Amino acid sequence: MRRVFLSIFTFGAACIFLSCAKQEGTAVTPTPINGSLYKTYLALGDSYTIGQSVPASDRFPAQTINILGRDSIRFNAPEYIAVTGWTTRDLINAINTSRPSKPVYDFVTLLIGVNNQYQGRSQQEYTAEFNALLAAAIKYAGNNPKRVAVLSIPDWSVTPFANGHNKVLIASQIDSFNVINKRLALENSVNYIDITPLTRMAATDLSLIATDGLHPSGTAYTSWALLLAALMKVNL
Repeated sequence: MRRVFLSIFTFGAACIFLSCAKQEGTAVTPTPINGSLYKTYLALGDSYTIGQSVPASDRFPAQTINILGRDSIRFNAPEYIAVTGWTTRDLINAINTSRPSKPVYDFVTLLIGVNNQYQGRSQQEYTAEFNALLAAAIKYAGNNPKRVAVLSIPDWSVTPFANGHNKVLIASQIDSFNVINKRLALENSVNYIDITPLTRMAATDLSLIATDGLHPSGTAYTSWALLLAALMKVNL
């Protein structure tokens, strides 16, 4: 099964590398799986997915579907199961209790784990719970792993909120959690987008940080959305 891995060469030019061949500018007209002209997108996560401290239109899922719309790939508004402060356990509980509104979506994203790190929860727990969440994401993508993308955990050590904390330790722990989610994503043939290097640019560019001094700004989310949109175009 084809897998896509994205890495960033330059931020300003938004350069994108895809391990599968793709012709730039090729029109894509995917077939919706819900019998509608508009495709569906389920976004699973925490504050980074719900876009804490930015307008709803600046959230990375919302920006992604706007980018795709320019190529006539039309989506309904993203459905979010994401709340600021959630750990993997919280997200599991939310999926099990509230449940997504549809049995299958055209695309699903999963970004979760920063609160596991912040709360000092174990990597063993994260491994088991992230694996369960990944299985749920694949199920809601119609058991099609190529219609699922995992985004790496951002590094909040570069934000003003981290002042007074051990920034080296935070960055190291974020890296260790990302080793886990990347391994599980690739083992399950799911797409993986490493956004962590982009978030670390906030160390020298405060425009990438929201007014709360912790979360990404709309500008930062744009860089994520460009990567995700490029991936979705070749996998829908």
